[in-house]
This record gives sequence, structure tokens and C-alpha cells, in this order.
Amino acid sequence: MAGRFAPRPRPTRTTVRGGHVDVPAVPTVPGSPAAGAGDAGGVPHQARAPERVRTWVPDGPLDLGLVLGPLRRGPADPTFRAMPDGSVWRASRTPLGPGTLRVCARGGEVRGQAWGPGAEWLLERLPELLGAADDPAAFTPRHRLLALTRHRRPGLRLTRTGLVLESLIPSILEQKVTTVEAYAAWRTLVRTYGEPAPGPVPVRMHVMPEPRTWALIPSWDWHRAGVDDKRASTVLRSVRVAARLEEAVRMAPAAARERLEVVSGIGPWTSAETVQRSHGAPDAVTVGDLHLPGIVGFALAGDRGADDAQMLRLLEPYAGQRHRAARLILLSGRVPPRRAPRMPVRDMGRL
Repeated sequence: MAGRFAPRPRPTRTTVRGGHVDVPAVPTVPGSPAAGAGDAGGVPHQARAPERVRTWVPDGPLDLGLVLGPLRRGPADPTFRAMPDGSVWRASRTPLGPGTLRVCARGGEVRGQAWGPGAEWLLERLPELLGAADDPAAFTPRHRLLALTRHRRPGLRLTRTGLVLESLIPSILEQKVTTVEAYAAWRTLVRTYGEPAPGPVPVRMHVMPEPRTWALIPSWDWHRAGVDDKRASTVLRSVRVAARLEEAVRMAPAAARERLEVVSGIGPWTSAETVQRSHGAPDAVTVGDLHLPGIVGFALAGDRGADDAQMLRLLEPYAGQRHRAARLILLSGRVPPRRAPRMPVRDMGRL
């Protein structure tokens, strides 16, 4: 039994979905790029912009890859990069404008560097982004698999971005399609209609478009990006009330979900996926998912055919922490073997 749930040597599809991003350890050898306090880890400067810096000391273990991993929408997400020097870069549209944030953890200290009009906003909320508002101690594992996974992932904390639209729009694009299709659509639309990220970004990065720009995307470009009319219309309805939706970040997660679901086309799946990131909601379990009920059922009860109702019954002992329990299950890699071929990837742009 000791090695029954041994961690796999490489990330699996399920652990990646659980928010796993490989972030190499930062070198601390004197003279190495990350050793200096005032450099940018050897990243070549592509644009000159005023830099803001903040350091923060977390009160426990912190794994940048696990905390920020759920914010990445595919390995080529133009708003997210995990670099070989151990840093994580994010390009965000804040209430003050576009901003780029570089985060690096070393020796128990986190260093944040930011550029652009939104730099101060990003640095002010750096601790919440890295899980300062989360309470991992509130979770009590009642299953051996969860206890082992939590022990092996001590740096897991739930991020809180404080931004609704940047999590809502990609979640809408992921409705009822493969992740490959959704990630390609997000990448295409952000690169085409977003703006270059401010600061010395290590590779080409973009800030997602502002609400008005989303609303002006012509129908044929939605089609070329592989987005059907239903999802495109949901995005358009959302950006028309963007200000009201962003206000939901000051609400409790349950109330925020109710406000999001007022928009036609946004249901429990999309609202849960959004508040998990924007609010760091530990109890916002995703229902209506094609694979999650079977994964949870198989991990906790050996039932690969579990539906949403059975999944919720199995997670009932973790009320208040059901999203964290689901993430630990995904990160464990304990998944049922496949019995059917993968869902085919469609190319709507060629139709």
C-alpha cells in the first residue's frame, strides 16, 4: 500500500488539469541570473517601461506552479509563461489598465516585478494572487488518497485574482469542446485583438482585449478561431455588462455565481470555473463536467460511472472545501483507464 499512490515522474493530463505547471527551482548560486536582487533573471529587455517591485514572505510552503497553474490556458497561453529561470509571468488587464507581472520565489521569499499602468494594482494584490487569503489548514482529509496528495503537495494554495472577466471569457470558450479547441481559440483571439504586454517580457505576450474590443470582433473571426455562435454570443452578452460582472469580485462566491448566471449562456459549470480563480473559492465544485464526476467517483469509491449527484455525495464530508478536495484528486493522478477514444478535435475555421 505504501507505493500505491506514488507520484508519477511526469505530469499527466489529469494533474495538468488540476493546476500543475512545471516551474523550475530558481538557481541561487552566486552569479547566476536569479541570484541578483535587482535583475530580471537574465531576461532580455524588449521594451523600456518603469518597473515596480515588491517582496513578500508567505506564512507557509508555496509552490508557484500549483498556485498559478489554474490561470494558464494551455501551454501557449499568450497571457502566461513559466520560464526556465523559475519565474512565472502574467499579463493582465486590471482596473487601472494593462500590466505585466513577474513572480519568482527564492529562499522563502517571493519577489514580484510589474510593468505598465496596472503595475501597482498587480503588486498590491500579489499576496492574494499567491494564496494569502486561502486557509489550507481548514481542509481535513478523510481519505488516504487525499491525505497523501496533500502531504506531497504542501505548496498548494488557491489563487484569488480579483478579476472576473479574465477567467470568465476563457471558461466560456471551454464550454462543451475539447481543451485543445478552447485553448486554440483563446490564443488566436488574444493574439489578434489583445495588445502587447508592457515591460521586458521574455517572449511575445499579450494582454487580453478590453470589453469593447471583444464586442467589436466580427463574426467571421470568431468562426476562424473555432468559436461557434452560441459561445461567441455568450461572450458578447458578458462584455456588455462587464462592469457589473467585475463588481461580483467583492461579493461572496455564491452571490457572485448568481450574478454571473443571470447572463444567458453562463451556467453552474462556467460560474464555478470562474470564481475558483477570481475569488479563490474553496467550495466551488464544478458540476456538469464530462470527466470530473467519474474521476472523483473512481478515486474515492472505485466508481468510474459516477454522475454529478454521486460526486457531490462523495464530496459532502468536505463541505466548504469541495473544490480543494477535487483539485487534490486531480493532482493525485488517480484516474480510471480510458475505455473510449478521445473526443475528436474539430476545426470550425474550415467549415
